[in-house]
Amino acid sequence: MSAGPKGALPSPKPVNVDLNCDLGEGEPLGLTEMLMRDITSANIAGENIEACITLAKRYGVHIGAHPRHAVGRGEIRVTPDELEKLLLEQVSAFLELHHIKLHGALYHATDKDAALAERYVAVVGRQWPGAIIYARCSGLVERVAKERGAPVWGEAFADRRYRPDGTLVARTQPDALITDPQAALAHAERLIAQFKPQTLCVHSDTPGSVAIAQALRRMVQGSRPSSRE
Repeated sequence: MSAGPKGALPSPKPVNVDLNCDLGEGEPLGLTEMLMRDITSANIAGENIEACITLAKRYGVHIGAHPRHAVGRGEIRVTPDELEKLLLEQVSAFLELHHIKLHGALYHATDKDAALAERYVAVVGRQWPGAIIYARCSGLVERVAKERGAPVWGEAFADRRYRPDGTLVARTQPDALITDPQAALAHAERLIAQFKPQTLCVHSDTPGSVAIAQALRRMVQGSRPSSRE
């Protein structure tokens, strides 16, 4: 990579990758807006939905639902019927929908259980056939969606460390998060080379999320929505 001005991050080669962020989870609205300036897709949870959608439209950002379990993050037990009920309750609140990305515990539960993955893909295809599923690259949900012919974008996490098997290091581990923008940028480039994701994620509650999004934006600038000014 070529060097930029003294003290600046190196300038990465632009790639055609979407940049998404988990939003509307209780973070200050000012932080939400700062992130909207640099991302291309927003995964909006159950808090401040209307405010987040307004900001997404203002900045030309794709609107996505981010349905969650009451547990939030961590291990959960959920049946296919419970998953379907949760999806219908939370995703139906969105009148405009570019994509759906499950939150934390649900994201990982569906990626481990074939029955959950099958029901998830089936419900999305039946209720929101135009919505893209954001799912972990090389994970179970991505494979099921591709087998069923459902629209799916493989996702990689720029602010999370990975295990050798391609799964995420648990948040309980001290090195799970990447908070340095330059480290996140280098990590994202490795993920793109390894997994060929269609979308990269940065979490709003990761320390330094705004700086990380700003660093990644230059790399994904070729994929910025045309409506963005």
